[in-house]
Amino acid sequence: MRRILLIGLDGMTFRLLDHLTEDGVMPFLKQFVEKGARGELISTPCPVTPPAWTSIMTGRSPGHHGIFDFIFVDEERTDRLVFRLTNARDILCETIWSIAGRQGRMVGSLNFPQMFLARPFNGYMVPGFVTARHLRTNVHPREFWNRIKELPGFNVKDVAWDLAEGRKPLAGDLDKDGCKEWINYLMRKETGWYTIARELLAETPCEFVAVVFEGIDRFLHQTWRLLDPNLVPENPTSWEKEIRGYCLDYFRQLDEFIRELVELTGEDSQVFMVSDHGFGPTTEVFYANVWLEKRGYLTWKEDVPSDGKGRLTAHNMREHFDTIDWNKTIAYARTTSANGIYIRIAKEPGQPGISPNEYESFRSELTQGLLSYKDPQTNRQVVSKALTREEAFPGKAMAQAPDLTLTLRDGGFISILRSDDVLKPRPEVRGTHRREGIFIAGGHGVRKGSMLYSPSVLDVTPTLLHSMGLPIPDDLEGQVVTDAFEPDYLKSYPIHIGDPTLPPDEASVSVRGERLEESEEAQILERLKALGYLE
Repeated sequence: MRRILLIGLDGMTFRLLDHLTEDGVMPFLKQFVEKGARGELISTPCPVTPPAWTSIMTGRSPGHHGIFDFIFVDEERTDRLVFRLTNARDILCETIWSIAGRQGRMVGSLNFPQMFLARPFNGYMVPGFVTARHLRTNVHPREFWNRIKELPGFNVKDVAWDLAEGRKPLAGDLDKDGCKEWINYLMRKETGWYTIARELLAETPCEFVAVVFEGIDRFLHQTWRLLDPNLVPENPTSWEKEIRGYCLDYFRQLDEFIRELVELTGEDSQVFMVSDHGFGPTTEVFYANVWLEKRGYLTWKEDVPSDGKGRLTAHNMREHFDTIDWNKTIAYARTTSANGIYIRIAKEPGQPGISPNEYESFRSELTQGLLSYKDPQTNRQVVSKALTREEAFPGKAMAQAPDLTLTLRDGGFISILRSDDVLKPRPEVRGTHRREGIFIAGGHGVRKGSMLYSPSVLDVTPTLLHSMGLPIPDDLEGQVVTDAFEPDYLKSYPIHIGDPTLPPDEASVSVRGERLEESEEAQILERLKALGYLE
């Protein structure tokens, strides 16, 4: 049986990976890449975890699968925002787990975001981004939970979301022991997912196993300047030297996990490694809501404080949104992670927002204003792109997308907070997302040394389905990355186009799910804030 292994390396970029392999930190990956095919994997227009991983899982763009951010907002109320965390029931397209499962392939899905409340399929699933209380009841099949909790050395707390650990972002004000423990926590998490993946590969008949290792993204936001070869200090402090050493130890251990999983998959198998996005430096903060306020499009409620550093005193997202006067606001930035501007349209006369017939002209006005904004110090453009939802996210779910999706000149995320300035330099360089991730393929039939021309996250699902010997549904937007395979292999295993995917409700049996309680949802929101995706 030829098996397929997909390893997700959240946030990995060749900009870092090439140095880690050349410097001997990740010797197995160096060997694997040299024997296989590689190329930069282009992410979604806003390269952030939820839409990007969902596109990897579905072969569909956000405008079709409907996931644009960590949160979903119900704008039925005009006086406030009502929101919740997105989950699997919000995905409008069939996932690869379902597509493969209903055609007889047994699959395993581990630590993929947006899989909370997923519909059952033919195989095994342990979702990511779930608190310990709900993890047990969202493992499929239910009896698999009893197996994994008995695995030697396994602790469910290591793979669940934990509020206390989420409040320990790596920063210079932590002592060395605290920083080391934080990285050790990330490694315990990776060890937990590795342990479950090893169980699936060694003890089940799964033909397709996929696992995401998330720690890379977690600490690159904080430690990019200590790992980017172009930014590593010439004369690092003892603190910087030790933290860099801890990070390199993480990558050494991850390399060993990857080696063992690849070997377990078998010689005649195919292995793919992808990231949802890449990484790069960010040096400044653009306060989008402050820019909107100065243009008269957004109004804060009275007595909303700013501490001079852009940090509100609000303790959570709900309190933050309550600081905006929604009766006087017609445009706002919702989250840091969406990097977008939302326009409020009055559904009836007298409601807050612009009238529907003003939408196009107002959006053009916003676009021109944003693109015209200049850095007061250098007179250089700050917002390099402002894509309309039709440009960035065409599809049936387009109405849920930001009206404008921004790209900043330094590649960073916007801020939604109040500040005394629109633009501020960061105290130190931080890491932020880039659209250029990684795609690596190896194993049976893969072309050795092939350099691939910018495959897309939309191409991952078609390529995996082809590797499993399954037809490619004709409604997928991506295509098989044919340059990754030997010509003779493609002749022996030609690509077949098949019937379209099924709507999620028809693809599997519906089950009665749960919703996170507000306290548990708050834990995850706090964790996202610690990572910099929410404020």
